Amino acid sequence: MAHLGGTASAEIDAPLEEVWAVVEDVMAAPEWQGGLDKMSALEHDADGRPTLVETENDIKVTRVKAHVRFRYEGPTRLSWTQEKGDMKSVEGAWELEDLGRGRARATYRLDADPGRVLGLVIRGPVEAATRAMFVNGRPGELKRHVERGYVRPSATTP
Repeated sequence: MAHLGGTASAEIDAPLEEVWAVVEDVMAAPEWQGGLDKMSALEHDADGRPTLVETENDIKVTRVKAHVRFRYEGPTRLSWTQEKGDMKSVEGAWELEDLGRGRARATYRLDADPGRVLGLVIRGPVEAATRAMFVNGRPGELKRHVERGYVRPSATTP
C-alpha cells in the first residue's frame, strides 16, 4: 500500500523572520505550493490566524479534500494534522532554523497514509511522482517564493 511521507530541506537566502512570515501565512500557500488548489478558513485563533482549514489538493490521479488543524509555534515550527478527509491520516510540519547571516533552513516533514482505496490508485510511479511533488519539492517552492521577495499582506495594507 502506498505511503506518502518523507523529509526534505532547503537553505534560503533570507532571515528566519521572513521565512516564517511565508510559512505562517497558510491561506496564501496555494499561490506557491503546487497541487494545493483551494483553502478556506473554518476557525481562527485569538491572533486571527487560521487554525482549522478546508483544503483541496490535486494529486494528479484524483482530488483530495481535508479539514486540517494548524498549530503555530513561531518562528520555528508550523505543524498540521488532518481531522477529517479523503486520506486515512495526514501529519506534517515546517521546521525552520536560523543559520545566521540572513539565512535560514526550512525542513518540510510529511507523513500521510492514503488509506486502502487511494492507496490502490497511488502506487509505483504515481506514488514516486506524488512524493516528489508533495514532499521533496516543497522546500524548493518555499525557497523560490521567499527569495523572490514575498510581501506579507498586512505590510501592503494602509
